[in-house]
Amino acid sequence: MSNGIGLNEVKAVYNGAEGDLWELIMGHQIHIGGFQSSMDLSERAGIAGAAHGVDLCCCNGAGMRFLTRFRNVARMTGVDASITVIERGRQRSAEEGLGERIEFVHADVTQSGLPDGGADFVWGEDAWCYVVDKPALIREAARLVKSGGTIAFTDWVLGAVPMSAEESRRFLAFMKFPNVESIPGYVELLKQNACQVVEASDTGRFDPYVDLYLAMVDKQLTYDALRILNFDTDMLGAVAAEMMFLSQLAKEGKIAQGRFIARKN
Repeated sequence: MSNGIGLNEVKAVYNGAEGDLWELIMGHQIHIGGFQSSMDLSERAGIAGAAHGVDLCCCNGAGMRFLTRFRNVARMTGVDASITVIERGRQRSAEEGLGERIEFVHADVTQSGLPDGGADFVWGEDAWCYVVDKPALIREAARLVKSGGTIAFTDWVLGAVPMSAEESRRFLAFMKFPNVESIPGYVELLKQNACQVVEASDTGRFDPYVDLYLAMVDKQLTYDALRILNFDTDMLGAVAAEMMFLSQLAKEGKIAQGRFIARKN
């Protein structure tokens, strides 16, 4: 499943107004479930107190700040292809007094340039859906983590019910996703890279949280959203319509937020 979207299109999202709009709606933690999702994943993965983690597709570094502040991870390295979010992340980490514990690397996450086996865990939150080459991404995650280490991530995934060709086209085009993996697909990729899968499940969060975001824009954040969109009411209406489409797909079991935890052999 693909519609020709690549890394340049994804970078344009997070270097521009779309990224600002997502952050307005979802907060600094631009993933479904925010703090609760991060805490849930970290507790299930058992990574509290780790010496070093790598966040692939780290965006503005909110996940790394969460892990260092609330899970006592000593040091985090984040990799992202968008320089805008990296610069924003460096500034925010410094402002929160965490700059010395958090490093940002501007690179393609499938070729990070980081050393083999240098991380206790690899982390990701609802962002690997933006990566074109999912097999290369999982290979890189497995390369970076030490033997016995953990790969823990959430991601937007295909549901149990297939989408039509038109639904798939519309979904990928709106979200600027090159493709989306399934839960069984990620499980197979992890197994192919010498990882034992501990958990691969649907969090059940997708549908209610998208409805929450729609309600927030409708009832409280309309002006703020319009400001980001240069006060284009038609564009805001179009975005709202696409988000309602996402909600419907989730209700029909066609898309979901998947949670994955694996140990490297």
